[in-house]
Amino acid sequence: MLGRDAWNACFPDDIETYDYLLTVEDAGIDGFDWRYVVVREDGEIVAAMPAFLCRYALETTLEAGGIKRTVERIRSSFSGFLTLRLACLGSPCTETGAIGFHPETAPASRPELFAQLLDAFEAHARAEGCSLMALKDLPRPIPPHIEPVLSSTGYAEIGGMPTAWLDIGFATIDEYLATLSSSTRKDIRRKLRGRQQVRVEHRAEFGDLLPRVMQLYLATRERSDWQFEELTPAYFDGILRNMPGHSFCTMYFVDEELLAANLLVHDGNRLIDKFFCMDAERGRPYNLYYLSWFNNIEYCLRHGIGCYQSGQAYYHNKVRLGSQLTENAMYFRHRNPILQFILKTISPLLAAGDKGRVEA
Repeated sequence: MLGRDAWNACFPDDIETYDYLLTVEDAGIDGFDWRYVVVREDGEIVAAMPAFLCRYALETTLEAGGIKRTVERIRSSFSGFLTLRLACLGSPCTETGAIGFHPETAPASRPELFAQLLDAFEAHARAEGCSLMALKDLPRPIPPHIEPVLSSTGYAEIGGMPTAWLDIGFATIDEYLATLSSSTRKDIRRKLRGRQQVRVEHRAEFGDLLPRVMQLYLATRERSDWQFEELTPAYFDGILRNMPGHSFCTMYFVDEELLAANLLVHDGNRLIDKFFCMDAERGRPYNLYYLSWFNNIEYCLRHGIGCYQSGQAYYHNKVRLGSQLTENAMYFRHRNPILQFILKTISPLLAAGDKGRVEA
């Protein structure tokens, strides 16, 4: 049994901890089995990571194009083509793959604790018939006590998608605008001219609007080039229900019609933009993506939050709006050495790239 306090003690700087992971587990996301790997000393959790098992299509991170379409055509006749049973440390639903250690754990002992955690994870992966093992989105720089353990056990690195974040080092929106280029400032002011036509609400529950939010989410997901997990109504509803005071949804209405919704989680230091979903045809004339960006910055200013984290993908636009990027790394190992060599050779083709379209 994993207790909330024992788990959260290993992740003191994270927002997506026990209650978030429990929401993900209870959301009924199709195709995923959830696991939690821990190391205990004298009955106390001293190292921990979430994990998941799934069937993984190797072309998942490929850009849309000829190679991906060819693989998909072959799979229509041979369902198992380039699909492996995957065991992965991390979560498909968290921003990064943090490795948790109890704060009283001495740094010198952490390599051995991580090695024990990795060994237990691999033993479980073998028992579950998983041929491919991985670690998802470890933030760079990788701690010096982690990388040697991974390299010594045969894991290869593959580039992950960076995380975008904006330092709220300004006191007003005008000061923020002054940090942007003159052309960007001009463009933003033009895009925000119609904001008075949009009604904005911050809600702590979805109520009878949840079906419409899911309609917006599924339409937005369908437009994405990279589709991994498909979230459920229980996920969206559970975030607001299970993380009271640390989550909300901003809704954007025009003429009483909900055209966009933005799910966010936060603590006293960081606001994380989990999902922005929009009716592309009717929402784009109102520049709702940019309106949501400025509403989120204004929320940070009102509540003294020092960092706005806008997640992965669409980097060109986020950098243009002042964001910085933190690199993430993924690691993988196939149990078959020959297949591991092949996967390592072709891994640059499989690395996650920026899907640059913006929900403007």
